[in-house]
Amino acid sequence: MDDLDHRILDALQYDFPLNERPFDLLAARLGIDVEELWHRLERMRRDGTIRRLGASFDSRKLGFCSTLAAVSVEPDRVDRAAEVVGRYDEVTHSYLRDYRFNIWFAVIARDVERINAILEEIRTALSLPPSAVLNLPMKRVFKLDARFRAQR
Repeated sequence: MDDLDHRILDALQYDFPLNERPFDLLAARLGIDVEELWHRLERMRRDGTIRRLGASFDSRKLGFCSTLAAVSVEPDRVDRAAEVVGRYDEVTHSYLRDYRFNIWFAVIARDVERINAILEEIRTALSLPPSAVLNLPMKRVFKLDARFRAQR
């Protein structure tokens, strides 16, 4: 990564333009043409520097409910569990942990009842006892700035 890549990452996280053609504006601000910007973004996506590019909304302000959930499955069933969890549009992301509860995921849904239904469907599909599913709804908000400054 060169200095321009670092500047692109900073601009994406800290100064993304709200405009009909944001990448044109971003390229102009960076002093490059939009084709160069797209080329670099695609390269960074391919090499794993960028995993996701999209907006992050406050689901509570939009009237949704959310929870952090986890399931405990045997190591030989992790792939199956990940497939089941990944079926739901309401699951925003999931990840594997080296812990008894080894698959963690976030769920954002229209209401608590839908969250509970999703967790029950996952539990049933995986033939898990209730004790193998965690539902950890947020009690208090701690807002972290999860943007990253690229090391130069």
